[in-house]
This record gives sequence, structure tokens and C-alpha cells, in this order.
Amino acid sequence: MNTMIPALSDFIDLQHVTSDQFWGLLRLARELKEERTRLGQNAPILAGKSLALLFQKPSLRTRVSFEMGMVQLGGYAFYLSPQEVGLGARESVADVARVLSGYCDGIMARVFDHEHVTQLAHWATVPVINGLSDYNHPCQAMADALTIQEEFGSLKGLNVTFIGDGNNVAVSLMHICTKLGANFTIASPEGYDIVPKAVEMAKQFAAESGSRLTFLRDPHQAVKDAHVIYTDTWTSMGQEAEAKKREMVFPPYQVNQQLVSEARSDVIVMHCLPAHRGQEITDEVADGPHSRLFPQAHNRLHAQKAILVELLVEK
Repeated sequence: MNTMIPALSDFIDLQHVTSDQFWGLLRLARELKEERTRLGQNAPILAGKSLALLFQKPSLRTRVSFEMGMVQLGGYAFYLSPQEVGLGARESVADVARVLSGYCDGIMARVFDHEHVTQLAHWATVPVINGLSDYNHPCQAMADALTIQEEFGSLKGLNVTFIGDGNNVAVSLMHICTKLGANFTIASPEGYDIVPKAVEMAKQFAAESGSRLTFLRDPHQAVKDAHVIYTDTWTSMGQEAEAKKREMVFPPYQVNQQLVSEARSDVIVMHCLPAHRGQEITDEVADGPHSRLFPQAHNRLHAQKAILVELLVEK
């Protein structure tokens, strides 16, 4: 299977991935998904390869999609808990990176501090994948783009609207939209905007792709003519001390049936999960006809496979 894209050495963020590389990864993800659907299995192209799954934060989709992705491609993945490693505390990030590089063919890290994953990539001699950091969530964005592409055929010219906190998921969604030519709009409360450095990068990507960036406070204005409405939890892991304050700020940003009705009739609703139903999204929407929450979650597997093949298969 030929990916026909320039080689990537790591998958840490989206600003260092070209649009051609994105399109190639999406094409590969669709091929791997179709192969498994058609044949019931994938070719074991990662036979003999191993992946360390290094976790500081708990996860359902990230762990299972990477573990099953490796298994279905003929490789092996193993989970390392926070207590086992103590990344940056019990052992330095540099030492962990160098030790694991001698044992396995790749490292997937789900961390609190983005600097930890960049340090891993600096010191490791094997590919490093960012499974989530406080700055961004690039693997989630790949699954998001795959889901949108399956629904509409392309991302070019689509209107993608994020409602809520300008968090790590919003950063990666903004970057992949502007890289691939989708118009990105976010409606967030004052004080919960996307970090300026990520916005400046997105402006550069939008100038290159011809996409449009819009930053609003009013969620009702933001969803007008939206093809995609995307939301995420009001309080992310590591922000628990802010939960009560956030529960007072964010209710106007709930994705409910009224808000969805103000978008296009063919709008789809997305959420990276886990969802706090009754807060950022209602049951009526999450389980309704516009919802793509579970196809989106399932596409984590196929997007992850494409990233693994790109990084671990020798060219």
C-alpha cells in the first residue's frame, strides 16, 4: 500500500504536517477502513512492530484505537500507566524516551504538559505520536477530518463551527480545517478563547488554503450556515478546580435542538467524547439524526492506523 506522501518522522502537532500529507493520510485511512470492511481484516503490515502507550491521562478511545490498530495491522502495543513511569517525576522525560527507544518501534504519549511530548520526540530515536496534550489533540483532528470527508466528500469550502471552550481539541480542529480549506468559526465565552499562538498559525494556514476564520461570542450567530457543529466538555481533565465556575459560564453554549435547528438542514453534530450529557450537549442532539458522535469515535481507529502505517512502515 503506497501512501504517496512525504515521510513524517513524528506526529506531534498539525502545524508541521503539510496539506498534501494530510490528504495522503486521509486517503490511507479510507483504504485501511475499506480493506477491513471488505476482507474482515487488514494485511499484517506492522508485523514485528511494537508501540509503547504512555499515559498520564486516562482514556477510552485513545487507548483502544491505538491498541486495536496495532493488533489489526499485525503489530503489538502495550500500556504503561502513570504510576509505572512517573513521566517527568520518577524518571526524566529524556531518560524515558531513550529507554523506550531501545525496546520498541514507536511511542504514543497522552500527557498533561505539551512540553513533555515535544521532549519525548526530541530525545527518542523512534517516532513519537501525541495522543493528547494540553495544547492540542492532533489524532482526534485526523478522525474528525475523516468523518467530515465521509459525510460531505471534501472539507474544502465547508463551514465548521466549534461551540465552547477554546481548548486543545478546538486548536487541532482549527488547524486541520484551515490547512484543508474549510472555514472555521468558534463561539466561546470571554476568557475562554483559543491561545493566541495557535490562532496566528491558523491565520497563516487560512491565507494559504483560502479558508476563513471567524471568532464570535454568540453561538447562534456562529451556527448560521454551518455544515458541522462541534462541541466538547466545558471542563477538561486537569481543570477540575474550575468546574463550578465553568458550569456558570457555559450554559448559553449548550448544543441543543434549538441551536442545531438554526444551522443548515444537513448539518452534522460532532463531539470528541466523553460527553457530559445535559451540559455541553443534550441527549436529544447526541442521539438524534444529526449526530455523528459514534462514527466519529470509530474513525479514531482508522485515522490512528494511517498514522501508524506512515510512521512505522519502512519506506
